[in-house]
Amino acid sequence: MAKEDRGFASMDRHKQRDIASKGGKAAQQKGTAHEWTSEEAREAGRKGGMASHRRKQEQQQSDESSGESPIAEEMVGSELG
Repeated sequence: MAKEDRGFASMDRHKQRDIASKGGKAAQQKGTAHEWTSEEAREAGRKGGMASHRRKQEQQQSDESSGESPIAEEMVGSELG
């Protein structure tokens, strides 16, 4: 058996979700599950927003460096239509 054919990461996404869900439910019942404070939730949302914004900026920069422009593409498309 190859190394990449073993373990959690090699399972299909549905099976991973089922297993993770069971773990989360068990932790809730046991009382050991993490409960987010409003401060932790705020910080997590801030980090997610920053990461999303960074990805959008990087995508725009790569489009500009390759010479592609979404506005120019729209203009060409409208002239053809």
